[in-house]
Amino acid sequence: MKGLGRVFAYCGRYPWLAAGMLLCAVLATASGILYPKLTGLIVDDVIAGQRADRLWWMCGAVLASFFLRDFLSFARLRFNNSFEQSVIFNIRTQLYDHLQRLPLAWFDDQASGDLMTRVSEDVTNMERVLIDGIEQGTIAVLQILGVGAVLFWMNPALAWYVVLPLPLLAAGVIIYTRLAFQKQRLVRRATSAMNALLLDNLQGILQIKSFGREKRELRHFSEKAAHLKTVQLNAIWIWTYYSPTMSFISASGIVLVLFFGGRQVMSGGFSVGELTSFLLYVNLFYNPMEKLHQLNTLFQSGRAAAERVFKILDTPAEADNVTQVEVSGGQNTGRLACATLPPLTVSARRVEFVNISFAYETDRAVLRNINLSVAPGKTIAFVGPTGAGKSTIVGLIPRFYRVADGQLLIDSVPVNDIPLEELRAQIGIVSQESFLFNATVRDNLLFGKPDADDERLRAALSAANALTFVEKLPRGLDTHVGENGVKLSVGEKQRLSFARALLKDPPILILDEATASVDTATERLIQEALEHLLKNRTSFVIAHRLSTIQKADLICVVKHGEIIERGTHNELLAADGLYAALCRAQTLGETAEQAFEQLGE
Repeated sequence: MKGLGRVFAYCGRYPWLAAGMLLCAVLATASGILYPKLTGLIVDDVIAGQRADRLWWMCGAVLASFFLRDFLSFARLRFNNSFEQSVIFNIRTQLYDHLQRLPLAWFDDQASGDLMTRVSEDVTNMERVLIDGIEQGTIAVLQILGVGAVLFWMNPALAWYVVLPLPLLAAGVIIYTRLAFQKQRLVRRATSAMNALLLDNLQGILQIKSFGREKRELRHFSEKAAHLKTVQLNAIWIWTYYSPTMSFISASGIVLVLFFGGRQVMSGGFSVGELTSFLLYVNLFYNPMEKLHQLNTLFQSGRAAAERVFKILDTPAEADNVTQVEVSGGQNTGRLACATLPPLTVSARRVEFVNISFAYETDRAVLRNINLSVAPGKTIAFVGPTGAGKSTIVGLIPRFYRVADGQLLIDSVPVNDIPLEELRAQIGIVSQESFLFNATVRDNLLFGKPDADDERLRAALSAANALTFVEKLPRGLDTHVGENGVKLSVGEKQRLSFARALLKDPPILILDEATASVDTATERLIQEALEHLLKNRTSFVIAHRLSTIQKADLICVVKHGEIIERGTHNELLAADGLYAALCRAQTLGETAEQAFEQLGE
C-alpha cells in the first residue's frame, strides 16, 4: 500500500478542498441516516395510530432529509472534482517534468509506448482511486460507523447479529486483496506491452507497408491484445467469485436480523415499525460494505498503476553538481553554489578532453584515454566506423553521458560542475535524423529562440538555404509539418534543423552525421549552410562523407574508442595512413563504413 500512500500524500496540498469535501460527506451521511427512523415513526405512530393529519408533514420531513442529503452530495462532488483533478494534475506534471530530467542512457532501455501508458493510463488509474477512494470510501466508512452506532442504540442484542458476519467479510477482503493486486499488476504490464507495440508500428507504418508486413504485424498485435484479454479476464474472474460471496455473507446478516427481530416482535419486545426501521438501517449498514468491496478492486488497480508511476519518479534525475561555499571567516552558510562559465570574450569557447575514458557498462570500455584541446572557433571532425565511439565523445560535451574518468573542460571549467541549464544553453546540436515537432515551421524554429521575430526567423532560414522552400509552402512559416516533419523531404527537415541551430546562436556546435541522409544536390545546399553555421563557433562534426570535412581545422580518426590519427586533411593524406586509405576508397563511391570493411578494419 506504500504507492497509494504516496498518492494520498499529494492531498495535503489542498487542505481546504479536502476539508470542504469531508464536511459535506459527514453532513450528507447524517442526513441519510434520518429517513429510516422517520419511516419507523410513520409506521407506528401515524399509520398504526390512524393519525392522517400527521402523515403529510412526516412524509415532508422524509423528503426534506433526502433533499438535504442530495444537496450536500452535490456540494461534495464539486469539492471532490476540483480536489482530485488538482492532485492528478500535480502528479502528471511532476511525472512529465521528471521524465525530461532523466539521463538519456535511461531512455535507451525504455519503450516509448510504455512511458506513454504510464503518463496517461496509469495516472488515470491512480485518479480513479482518488475519485472513488476518497469520496465514496469516506462516505462508506462514515455510514457504517454512523449506522452501526444507531443500530446498537436501538437494539444492542439485535445489533450483534448484524456484525456477526464481519469477520468473514474481513477475511474475504484480505484474500481478494492479495490475489487482485498480482492480477492487476499483470494487466498494467500487458496494457503497456500492447501500447508499446502499437506506437512502434504507427511510427514504422511506412516500413510495414513497403515490406508488405501488415498481416505479420497484425498477428503480433493480436498476440499482445489476446494476452491482455487473458490477464484481464483472470482479474475479472476473481471478482466473480469475490462479489457474490461477500453479498451472500451480508445477506445472511439480514436473515439473522429478520429471524431474531421477528421473534422479538412476536414476543412484544419490539414493534413492527421499530423492526422496519431497524431493517432499513441494516440495509444502510451493508450497502456501503458492497461499495467498499468494489472500491477494493479499484484500489488494487490503482496500487499496481502507482507502483509503475513511482518507479519512474524514484529514478535518479540528471545531477546538477553543487558545491558548498564558505563566507569570510570560514563560516559555512549552508548555501549552495554552482560553477559558472566565464563570460564570452569571443563568440566561441575552448573545449578540452583530458585523459577521458568512458564505459556504459563497467566491464566494457567505449572510450580510452581521449586527449584533445579545441581552441575557440575551431572545427574538429571525427571519422571512423559505426561503434567506434564518435557519438559518445560528442555526447559527453552536453553531459548526455557523465564523465567519470578524466576531465572535460569548457573554458577551464569542468563540465560536471556546470549547471545543466547553463551548459546546454551553450550548445547547439544537429543530428542525422532531424526531429521536427508536430507543429508549424515557426513553432519548430522558435525552439531555438522563443522570442525571435519573423525577421530573425527569415534570416536564419536564408542562412540555412531553407527560405526558398519555406516560402513556397501553403502557409509559409505557419505551415503544419506533420508528425516528425512527415510533410517535408529529408533535406528540407535537415535545413530547418540548421536554421533552428543558427537561431539559437550557440558558441559550441555539434553536428552528428548531419548530411548522411541527404542526396548530393541537397548536400551542396547544406554545405553552403554549414559555412554560416560553423563560422565563429567551436564545432564538432561527425561525418561518414569525407568530402564534408576537408576544411576542418583538425580531423580525428576514431577506432575502438581511441583516436588513432589526427591532423588536417592534407596532413593526413601525406601521412598515408588509415584516413588516406578511406579517402581513396570513397573516390570509388564507397561510404566510410564500406571503406572500413574493405580495409578489414
